Amino acid sequence: MADKYILSNSTTGDTVDLNLITGTDGPAALDITGLYKERGLLAYDPGFVSTASCTSSITYIDGERGILRYRGYPIEQLAANSNFLEVAHLLLYGELPTKTELLEFEGIISQHTMIRETMRTFFDGFHYNAHPMAIMIGVTGSMSAFYHDSLDIHDPRHREISAHRMIAKIPTIAAACYKHNVGEPIMYPRNDLDYCGNFLHMMFATPCEEYVPSKTAIEAMNLLFILHADHEQNASTSTVRLAGSSGANPFACIASGIASLWGPAHGGANEAVLKMLEEIGDVSNIAKYIAKAKDKNDPFRLMGFGHRVYRNFDPRATLIREMCHKVLAELSDEHNPLLELASQLEEVALKDEYFIERKLYPNVDYYSGIIYRALNIPANMFTVMFAIARTVGWVAHWSEMISDPSQRIGRPRQIYVGAKERDYVPIDKR
Repeated sequence: MADKYILSNSTTGDTVDLNLITGTDGPAALDITGLYKERGLLAYDPGFVSTASCTSSITYIDGERGILRYRGYPIEQLAANSNFLEVAHLLLYGELPTKTELLEFEGIISQHTMIRETMRTFFDGFHYNAHPMAIMIGVTGSMSAFYHDSLDIHDPRHREISAHRMIAKIPTIAAACYKHNVGEPIMYPRNDLDYCGNFLHMMFATPCEEYVPSKTAIEAMNLLFILHADHEQNASTSTVRLAGSSGANPFACIASGIASLWGPAHGGANEAVLKMLEEIGDVSNIAKYIAKAKDKNDPFRLMGFGHRVYRNFDPRATLIREMCHKVLAELSDEHNPLLELASQLEEVALKDEYFIERKLYPNVDYYSGIIYRALNIPANMFTVMFAIARTVGWVAHWSEMISDPSQRIGRPRQIYVGAKERDYVPIDKR
């Protein structure tokens, strides 16, 4: 491939030589960093669908072929052989840990699981029925007020400590958000349990009743967290990077990522799946709603089908589908009509030519919402679960960005389409 790309103006005959930047995998990119300075031109790309905002060595996606890799490792191999903290170590440090390194990493994370006691009282300031994501944003952003001893973002050790704190404390904060929402006492972490088992214990145990998470529940949670750990330059990760480019502290950056994740088009998709199933109501209505989904004049859409990036089957959905059926078989109430409806709808859609031709396969959000419901996690906590897992990816990208010597503050440009220059008119003459 040539290392130059020539853009020409057919009207003026003017040409611009642009360098091509190639990565390990994926399409090359045109280096337009000097385009405005040298030619007074901007690139127009709404939604940044054709813009590479950075270089990164963390995650690779090929949507056409249904490929997702963390640090070069196929997601299928990690899901089959790894656990969440091993994947977290991989994303943070770039390599799979040795047995000794993993034990050390797990020990460090367990040492940071508690939050400061004064921080626990912070939850009391939120309304009793506040959405858990609203609490997550506020409490996570407040962490810089409680853990301000290691906030020098230019110190690699401070960055590492902040990353460890975020990964360790986010499950504790998330479980506390749930407990506040349902009016139960906040549970302390149990460091004798693994990462996912500890989180489930903080969610469902009470001071008067012990909770022992099942092996299947822990296995399902590990898989969900691994599959959601990172997904390249999505909206929330880009938000974290943009906030971090200003030099903001890591807790503020992660809070901004949580805020972006809360949007229904991003992390709220699995919650939307459950709302859709509740609207359909019964298996007898499936044919009716399938027809509505096919009608371009009908606003109804099947949530959890298709994906912005994947033009083939979402590789995460392929992995989570098997786990979904395992969880339903072992843990769910066999008389739960919503879960039965979800299974029937999946079966019908996978056989329908309309969805097959358009490659509208069930995605990871479809199955994750069903698993969470089977685990008795309420719908308003679904996006919180996403945030726990994605925190690992966010801190990995934040750390990578801060350590990049070419990093600059993010400053997207615009094409102005407002009024031309005009003079101010006094109010009595308008």
